[in-house]
Amino acid sequence: MKVGTDGVLLGAWTAVEEHPNTILDIGAGTGLISLMLAQRSSAENIEAIEIEEAAYEQCVENFEASPWADRLFCYHAGLDELLEEIEDAYDLIVSNPPFYSEEVASGDRSRDTARQNQSLPFDELLEAVSQLLSKKGHFTTIVPYKEESSFIALAESYGLFPRRILRVKGNSSAKIKRSLIEFRFEPKPVAEENLTIEIKRHEYTLAYQQLTKDFYLKM
Repeated sequence: MKVGTDGVLLGAWTAVEEHPNTILDIGAGTGLISLMLAQRSSAENIEAIEIEEAAYEQCVENFEASPWADRLFCYHAGLDELLEEIEDAYDLIVSNPPFYSEEVASGDRSRDTARQNQSLPFDELLEAVSQLLSKKGHFTTIVPYKEESSFIALAESYGLFPRRILRVKGNSSAKIKRSLIEFRFEPKPVAEENLTIEIKRHEYTLAYQQLTKDFYLKM
């Protein structure tokens, strides 16, 4: 799968100022977000899980080829397997989950699996996060804007409360498409921001450039 804007946004926006030492990337795909967090943080242990075999193999290859190979670990496993084996909590959990609850058929089975909600239901994701996240840790994710309210309500049922929200649209005339949300166990006032990606095709806004400049070779 190609590098997607959603993953780049989430990897760049996720807060690391509190110096998380242990990070978990749920549904890592080819490892983009884990690699970005390895570049941005000093975390000693960054673990990724990916259930789709081809993506898992690419993730391992990407980790091994990176400058942070000694801090990155990918497991070919689902959330249920992880929950059975993991005893320690994570300081930071991140997930770019599949989006579409409706059936999609692009002709590419691997891509379809990655995009379909039923391969990682939101309630299953949030329940796992509530068990795996340390009490002072935080969880970040990206969801369709139309599902923001229902996702937040579902998260609150697991004791997770929004702390930051970034709503994203492609250009100034487009509708808001995505919501990036940071959750914590303690409810506090939510910091809300908006981001527009492009002024016009391939001409990026200053805000998007500043957020992602450390990761693009050309902007």
